[in-house]
This record gives sequence, structure tokens and C-alpha cells, in this order.
Amino acid sequence: MKKYLLILISLLVIVTVSYAQPGQTKAVIADKIVAVVGDKIILKSDLDNSILDMQRQNIAIPENARCLLLEQAMGIKALVLQAEKDSLPITDEEVETIIDNRIRAFISQYGSKDELEKIAGKTVYQLKEDFKEPIRDQKLAEAMRNKVVENVRITPKEVNEYYEKIPKDSLRFYESEVEVSQIISFPKASREAEEYCIEQLKGFKEQIESGKTNFATLASIYTQDPGSKETGGQYDVNRYSKELDPVWLGKAFTLKPGQISNPFKTRFGYHIMQLVSRAGDDASVRHILLIPQVTSFEIKDAMHKLDSVRALLMTNAMDFGAAVAKFSDDDASKFTAGQLTSPDGSTYLTIDQLDKDMVLMLKDLQPGQYSQPVEYTDERGKKGVRLVFLKTRTEPHRENLKDDYDRVAARALEEKKNDVLGNWFMKKVVTYYIMIDDDYKSCPEMAKWLKGVTDSTVNK
Repeated sequence: MKKYLLILISLLVIVTVSYAQPGQTKAVIADKIVAVVGDKIILKSDLDNSILDMQRQNIAIPENARCLLLEQAMGIKALVLQAEKDSLPITDEEVETIIDNRIRAFISQYGSKDELEKIAGKTVYQLKEDFKEPIRDQKLAEAMRNKVVENVRITPKEVNEYYEKIPKDSLRFYESEVEVSQIISFPKASREAEEYCIEQLKGFKEQIESGKTNFATLASIYTQDPGSKETGGQYDVNRYSKELDPVWLGKAFTLKPGQISNPFKTRFGYHIMQLVSRAGDDASVRHILLIPQVTSFEIKDAMHKLDSVRALLMTNAMDFGAAVAKFSDDDASKFTAGQLTSPDGSTYLTIDQLDKDMVLMLKDLQPGQYSQPVEYTDERGKKGVRLVFLKTRTEPHRENLKDDYDRVAARALEEKKNDVLGNWFMKKVVTYYIMIDDDYKSCPEMAKWLKGVTDSTVNK
């Protein structure tokens, strides 16, 4: 049960795997129902597509993959059933947001909306319909799981007992890691620098409209947006995206196909935009970004500003989180009290996860110390000044409770939650109608689903 639950918890999104790759959303020939939990069915094609997806991602496929996948899918269906029974809230907006993010990821992966639709054999609207049910199930399963374990807590004694059970040769090894926070000040460019960008963009627009060149060519040469430079400034967007600058996004839906906007300002700089195509709430656009350059005088003013902030921090007149909220211009870390995190959300970062300038700033810092303000250029080429706080630094080491208590405690808590969830499943399974196809009844993973269920509730 514990192994099952660990897999289930880590792969709650499994309900979407069979829909994860657009090219795999087509119906599978000779499909059949392999399991039913309550009124929720699981198809053979769901398992087939999951395995195909694992192959595509070069994930090692165990011999009992189908048994494990069916086990995971049934567990999630059980969570969904109870979530519906308990009327756990999930909004259409939540589902739509996840779908939009997923579609944008596919478009980015395949290069364009047209290419995505070609590979999928479906329109974006059809793909979104395919995604609705599995993503809704995913959210409901997550909500139900969270409800079941919401009151689970862990004591220091339990953490210690968990740690002592780990074989010493199985303890994790950690490279040197740091916890670091930052405040970034981006000085405002002069009006002259802004006017220069505006005039340059006006010139680009005239060149394109006169037929001297095309938008993609100029974008490839001049745009200061690294994310679109290789694609001629092109992006595929959705009207309701929460991740894009609202001013920039709004502009995309005010233009007619082929039309080029006048220069406009966002928090990134100045742009012109051309609408390539639009279908409902989806649009394909090209843009050119120019960032007004700041002078050494403006950088110097930002240096003085962060110097004053550092003085406040050094004298404990202000804590770092408050200083970030008041003075930082870095949107990426502003809502984490300036703390940098890894892609998986961890606050512990290895050196190779930091930019080279950050590494140099940390070189002579001790935990608890603040750096001097240092000139900084972000990934878009925007110049500013950065102040860094080093919270912790670890040397390469084998996991231990002194240095890694929080990590061990997190795993111990997760194991305890798994046990609670396992007990919950054991009580709930007997209340559901269960059908398991004969081809899968021999799977060891199915035993828990058959145990305690009467002959009248199990299809034999």
C-alpha cells in the first residue's frame, strides 16, 4: 500500500497523461474498459497512451507498468468520487487556466499553433475539450487528498525515528547549497532614452508597411526579447493568460490581421506588435521589444538607494522581506520575500543553478551577511543594481539531522500522510463498486482493491 501511495501522490497528474501529448489523443482501435471505480471508467487506451508517453520521455518502463498505471488511475478515480460526494469546490476558471497553460506549453514545444493542430489532428478547441475531464479529475483528486491529510502533523521524535530507520549507505548526498535572497533596483531611463526607442520603433513600422522589409526579419535583428528572437518575434497567446503582461496581451486583441501597432510601453520596455492571426480567444502575434538604456548616472543613483537599504538591514531597522516589498523591482522574487527557488520549489540552490555574477557576489559572504550593491543585467538585457542576502551555505555532505532536519522532516511528514491516506483507502474501497478486467486481476497491485469486497460488488 505504501509504495502504491507514494506513486499515487507523486503522479496525481496521471489522469492527464493519456491526454498529455496531442498526437496521442486519437482514438485507439479495439479499445475496452479495463476497470471501473464507482461510475468512473478506465480504458485500455488510457494505459496504452501513458506507456507511449513514458517512452517518449525516455522513462524506464517496468515490467509491471500496466499494473502500476491501472493502480494509480483507480486510486485517483476513488479520490474523485469522494471529492464529488463531499462537494469539494473546483471552478471552471481553475480548469481553464490549467488547460490554457498546457496548450501554450505544447505550442511552444511544437513551434506554432498550426504545427500543434497538424500533429494532433485536432483544433486547439478540440484539444481543450479533451483536456477538460482529466484536468478536472486531477484538481478534484488533489483537493480530496489534501482534505484527507490536512490535519497530519509530525513531531521531532517521529522525525528522529524516521531518520534512524534509513540505512546509512542510503542517506542522500548533497552538493554545496545556498539559500539566498535578493533585492533588485531597475532605475528608470531618461525621457531621451525612451524617445529614442519610440522613434526607432516608428521607423521599423514604416519600413514594414512600405514593403522594404518584413516584421520577422527586423525582429530577428533588433528585438531585445531573447524568448522570441529566434522565431522572428512570434508568440501564440490566449486572451485569458495570467502569465503575460496585461498591457502587452491586451494589445494583441485590439489589432486586425496584418496590422502593426504604434509603439506602446510595458514594464519590459517599448514594443510594436503585429497580429498574424486570431481565432476566438487565441492569437498569433509578432513583436519587437526595445529597452531604453540607463546611463551610469542612473545606475549610480540606484547604487545609493540600495546602499541605504543595506544600512537599514544591517541595523535591523527593517527586515529583508519588508525591504523587498518596498524597494525591489524584481517581479520573479518580489512575492517570495526576495528568496530564490529552484524549479521544483526548493529554497536550496546549487552553485550551477545561480548566474555567474551571483556566484561572485556570494564568494566572500558568510551566512547571515548582506552583499554590497552590485551592478546587474537581467536575462533580457535590462540594467539595474542587486543586493544579495546569504541565509545559509552548506558544504558537500551526507544527509544528517543537524544540517538537513527540514528536508528529513518533510519526507517523514509525507510518509505519515501516505499512511493516513492508505488507511483512508482501505475504508473507502469496500464502499465502491469495483470492476477489474480479467487480464489485470492477477496483478499484485489489484489485491487491495479486491480484498474485503463482496462477490456481488466485484465483476469476476
